[in-house]
Amino acid sequence: MPTPFPLYLITDRHQTAGRPLLDVVGEALAGGVRGVQLREKDLPPRELLELAHALRELTGRFGARLLVNDRVDIALAAKADGVHLGEASIPADAARRLLGPERLIGVSCHSLAGARGAEERGADFITFGPVFFTPSKASYGPPAGVAALAETVRAVTLPVFALGGITRDNVAEVVGAGAAGIALISAIGTAESPREAARNLLSLLPSPSRI
Repeated sequence: MPTPFPLYLITDRHQTAGRPLLDVVGEALAGGVRGVQLREKDLPPRELLELAHALRELTGRFGARLLVNDRVDIALAAKADGVHLGEASIPADAARRLLGPERLIGVSCHSLAGARGAEERGADFITFGPVFFTPSKASYGPPAGVAALAETVRAVTLPVFALGGITRDNVAEVVGAGAAGIALISAIGTAESPREAARNLLSLLPSPSRI
C-alpha cells in the first residue's frame, strides 16, 4: 500500500536549535515535507490544542497532512488529518471508531508482532524502530537494525516508515530494505536550514502516492 508522504516530520520544540517550532516546521514544509506529526507530550492539553490549531493552519497552506500523537480528542478538535498511536495508546480500531474512515492512523511499532497487530487493527501505516541508535529512543533498548526493518516490511502490507537515527547517510539503507519512507526529528529540526535538509532527504526517497 502506498503512502501519501515519504518524509514524516515529528515535532519536538526542544530540538529546533533555539528557533520557534512553527518557523522550523514552516521551512520544512517549504522544502517539501507533506506529513507532520505533532508530538509535544509534555504540553498541557490547552497549549497542545493551540499548537495543533496553528500547525493545522500552517500545514493547510502547503496541502500537507497533520497527525496528532496519541490524542484523538485534540486531533478532532483541531481538524487534523489523523492520529499517531503508541504501544500504550488506544488500539487503532478503537481510534477508527472515533475518527471515522477518512482520517489517517499511524502506529509506532518496535517489533514484528507489534507491526502485525497494528495491521490487524486497521492502521494505515506504521513507523518501525529504532532502526539505528538515537538518544530519544534509547529506552526501547538496542536498535532493531536494518534486517529487522526488512523482515517487518515483508511481513505486512502497510507502508512502513523507518524511525530512529535516520540521517542522509543511511536513507539508502532503509529504502533498500523496503521502507516506504522515513520518520525523523533532529535531521530536520536541528539542521541549519530545515528547508534544504528536507529537500535533500526527499531527493533520496521514493515519490509519494495517495492512499
